[in-house]
Parts: sequence; C-alpha cells; structure tokens
Amino acid sequence: MILKIKKLKENAVIPKRATTGSAGYDLCACIDENIVIGKGQIVKVPTGISAEINTNEAALMIYARSGLASKNGVTLVNCVGVVDSDYRGEIVVPLINLGNDDYILEKGARIAQLVVTPVLLPEIEEASELSETSRGFGGFGSTGK
Repeated sequence: MILKIKKLKENAVIPKRATTGSAGYDLCACIDENIVIGKGQIVKVPTGISAEINTNEAALMIYARSGLASKNGVTLVNCVGVVDSDYRGEIVVPLINLGNDDYILEKGARIAQLVVTPVLLPEIEEASELSETSRGFGGFGSTGK
C-alpha cells in the first residue's frame, strides 16, 4: 500500500511517525502566524497537504493527539475525522478548545495524527426481518454497569 502526500504550500510538513511503534503520522498546522484558539472556540486548521492512498479498502482517519487534549483541552471537534480514499483536497483539522484558557497554536505545531485504517465495504441488503438475539432491542446501558 502506498500513501502519496502532496504539499500544497511550501511550509507544509510531510506527516511522519514520532517513533517506530507509532500507529499515527503527525499532522502539522500549516499556518503563516500563530493562532489564538479561545475557550470554546472552533478553528479549522489547514495542514497544507493532500493525500492519495492507492486502494479503496482503506481510509485515512484523523485522531486527536493525546498530549494536546489532556494538557490543554484542545481536541478534534468531530472526535474522529475520515478522509475517504477518493478525496484529493487539502486535509483540514477542525480543533476546539475545551480548556479553561486560551490556547496559542504555533506555526508547524503537531495538531492531530493520521492513521491508515482498513475499510470493509459490504453490500447493503434491505431486510424486513433481522435475526433475534438474547439482547434484542436493549441499548444504552442495558447490558449492565
């Protein structure tokens, strides 16, 4: 499998893994100057890159960086971002500041991580009935604590 990365801006950073055991490739903010993200504010942060993966059986998933979230309260608005295999536009990361203080996002800062994930593509079949299970319709805590 090959993941091609195209730099759309000269100051864009090609994603890389921090360690050999890292599952994710760090995505960096491609901004011309630092940005202040106020408490509760949402900012769409450009990465300056686009991507192409050579299979329809994988997607690029964007996850929060644990340190950014746990230390500063800055995380992804949508919890997990999905970059479909046929998308060719710029990868943009929507961040929200859930912390108690304004956060200064610096140029080139690592803002999220990109993980290549297999995708199963089943055929959808409409059904008038589904098989019964012991759980049935129980949801939202129905299986206990």
